[in-house]
Amino acid sequence: MVSDPPTAPPPQETPDALGAYPRLTPPQLQSLREHGTTVEVAEGQVLVRAGEPLDSFFAVLEGRIAVTDGDGRQIEVHGPGRFAGDIGLLEGQPSFVSIAALERGSVLAVPIPALERIVTSDPVLGDVILRAYLIRRSLAIGAGAGLRIVGSRFSPDTRRLLDLAARNRIPHRLLDLDGDRAAETIAQRLRLDVADLPVVIVGGSRILRHPSVAEVAAALGIANARPGPSCELLVVGAGPAGLAAAVYGASDGLSVVLSDAVATGGQAARSARIENYLGFPAGISGAELAERARLQAAKFGATVFAPAAAEHLAPADDGLTVRFTDGTTLSPRAVVVATGMEYRRLAARNLERFEYTSVYYAATVNEARECGTDPVVVVGGGNSAGQAAVFLAATASRVHLVVRGADLGKDMSRYLVVQVEENPRVTVHLQSEVVEAAGGSRLETVTVEHRPSGDREELATAHLFVFIGAVPATDWLGPGIQRDERGFLLTGPRHGEPDDRTQPFETSVPGVFAVGDARSGSVKRMSAAVGEGASVVRMVHDYLATGGCRF
Repeated sequence: MVSDPPTAPPPQETPDALGAYPRLTPPQLQSLREHGTTVEVAEGQVLVRAGEPLDSFFAVLEGRIAVTDGDGRQIEVHGPGRFAGDIGLLEGQPSFVSIAALERGSVLAVPIPALERIVTSDPVLGDVILRAYLIRRSLAIGAGAGLRIVGSRFSPDTRRLLDLAARNRIPHRLLDLDGDRAAETIAQRLRLDVADLPVVIVGGSRILRHPSVAEVAAALGIANARPGPSCELLVVGAGPAGLAAAVYGASDGLSVVLSDAVATGGQAARSARIENYLGFPAGISGAELAERARLQAAKFGATVFAPAAAEHLAPADDGLTVRFTDGTTLSPRAVVVATGMEYRRLAARNLERFEYTSVYYAATVNEARECGTDPVVVVGGGNSAGQAAVFLAATASRVHLVVRGADLGKDMSRYLVVQVEENPRVTVHLQSEVVEAAGGSRLETVTVEHRPSGDREELATAHLFVFIGAVPATDWLGPGIQRDERGFLLTGPRHGEPDDRTQPFETSVPGVFAVGDARSGSVKRMSAAVGEGASVVRMVHDYLATGGCRF
């Protein structure tokens, strides 16, 4: 007698790790029922396909559903009371996963507009869903799930697409043609040639060959629709200061448009972990903090317009006019400039050859994944450099921290100094600077000079991280607005209109305010930037109450 082969045990429900997969309570499900529809599903029925837009939120009522990635691998299983999706569902992004019924049952389908209203009106239920979605997105990013980018990590075009995905917290993975066999296999299967690269694969099936940043942004749902022609407040720059201004402005009832040239978060979004921000004792990544703030701004009605680079501001008869590089023109009654700063480039011999292939201005999980266990060099003596060194030391075989000054604690917080000095993988080079870079198609070595002695040391690395400060990103405003000798925007009565109505954060152009790192005299800290962004809203109200337009 021949026995039947053993059957595989049914897949178990995914454990609720870190609150990513909570089970809704009966009252919470009932609240959702009032806005949704019960749908009977058959075994194997597909609810969502990877790469397709999402139109509904799904909660399981009976049976189980499976979530698979673009390659068909099962990554989640949910039973009654659980729900599918991640934060992209609320941000208009396509699904990076497929969702199907494992067995006969039923699900509750809630249209996304209704879910957005629920999240806003029911803070308890909204917090459960939002927190789970934020954690799921972080887990997906850490696992390299979602988008596939096929190309060389030393290609400038590939690096630009990686930066777009990272800045917008899009889960992605680089299939590196310089050593990744999976990349070679895909390249052969798709019959790719050099002109096709880089290639972006969305949802495992949609293929974009040598796409522009704008094309990828559109495919990922992060190219937001253009806002209306006018608003009460336009916030230019979506770093911590700009996000705070948008949140508080919109919550106060102003019609707000928040724009940014790339994505929300600013320089803070490039920090892998911020440990000294109020209210987060365990620390939080800058990108996650920015994503939470973006959701808050949208919750209160702010329109997020990014990527969109402002290129010109001018007074108009009824307020102000701001023009963007894509041709969009807005007519706000007031403008808050929160464009922050742009990173300074390192003046080292031959380094420009490797600027778009081996030089980094951020240290997040994406850069760490690119570097792997390779040795890295970090240049800078401030908190950003210290955070990068500690973070990269978790995976890199050696981190060389090159500091121009003689005292590591001069510009770095004490807690970071301790972490740097106690990390056995970090070597600190004080009173030193990188003077030369060398390599073939990629960076291979940098030369570090000890300034007092003139002694030079050659360090092997293909990855150079630069955190040496920045210059104000204010050139787009033109010469008609007053600046200090370093280019930061002057604000307040002593620099603007000589009357009592000029506000502390108002520039020399009435109705134009400056906050955060772009403002002269500001404290270059994230908490201070958030405070300025929140405070400027009251000044905008006062300005608008006078009728505005006082040119």
